[in-house]
Amino acid sequence: MTRKLELLLALAVALGIGSSASVATTIGTQPVSLGAERITILVDAFGSQPQLRQDWGYGALVEYGGKRILFDTGNDSAGFSENVRRLGLDLTRLDAVVISHRHGDHTAGLRYLLAVNPRVKIYVPDDEAFGGPTPAVFFRQPEPSLPEKMRYFNGAVPDVIPHGSAWTGANFIRVTNTLEIAPGFRLVRNISPNQQFTETPELSLVIDTPKGQVVVVGCSHPGIERIVASVAARDPDISMVVGGLHLVTAPRPEIERLAVALRDEWKIDRIAPGHCTGELTFAVLQRIFGENYRYAGVGTVIDLS
Repeated sequence: MTRKLELLLALAVALGIGSSASVATTIGTQPVSLGAERITILVDAFGSQPQLRQDWGYGALVEYGGKRILFDTGNDSAGFSENVRRLGLDLTRLDAVVISHRHGDHTAGLRYLLAVNPRVKIYVPDDEAFGGPTPAVFFRQPEPSLPEKMRYFNGAVPDVIPHGSAWTGANFIRVTNTLEIAPGFRLVRNISPNQQFTETPELSLVIDTPKGQVVVVGCSHPGIERIVASVAARDPDISMVVGGLHLVTAPRPEIERLAVALRDEWKIDRIAPGHCTGELTFAVLQRIFGENYRYAGVGTVIDLS
């Protein structure tokens, strides 16, 4: 009887009976919607689902246009894997991973990810932490008067000096400029002009949708307006910004100014802030954006359809 049922199901699939873009299928024990158009928040320090671990950091799974892209991996590998399991997600099935920047509260879950999906493509900034080159600025003040034994590389510094990485063997793809990673998906690279983060390049993910572009940010260390400007340079139609805005220590007047600017100058329709945005900024953005504010605590599913 079981065999007969399997044959009938196979025939139905082959003929397309009852199929549609939103039909759910099952891979292992996980139900996967073939028509999913959503972002699921995997890691953050606030939320309403007690079965999920709250932690400082960020991680999200983007499912859109038939693609599954993991964006950042949180602050703790064990906590990240626990949330993934409790949300019933399968990270062996990914089209790509994007790591926004090198900080541990966005990269710690790579340990778990690489254990279950060791060859997945991981897009990272051109940062020494991911095996990128040692900064050339370190060698811009040579002192020829020193004896050879005191000179870096005996006075003959190589053109490129690859930096070590904690994730040896990972399939890292270092990103130096705007890069399309799939049709309708691209990365923008930015870096802060301020002293604190001038050595921390950061990637943001841009998703083209019929309602406008959705921009997923990790920490916005370069400044959220700088990131938005880099996206708007190609297309000013931005539907939503999701993720950390790094305003957790910003003074209220700057938060108020920025919230209004995002809505009125940059014409962003909806906002779903998290992580390092800050509680005060949550409150201000909720007031400024009103019904277009999207709650985005850990476990939240943000609809992109």
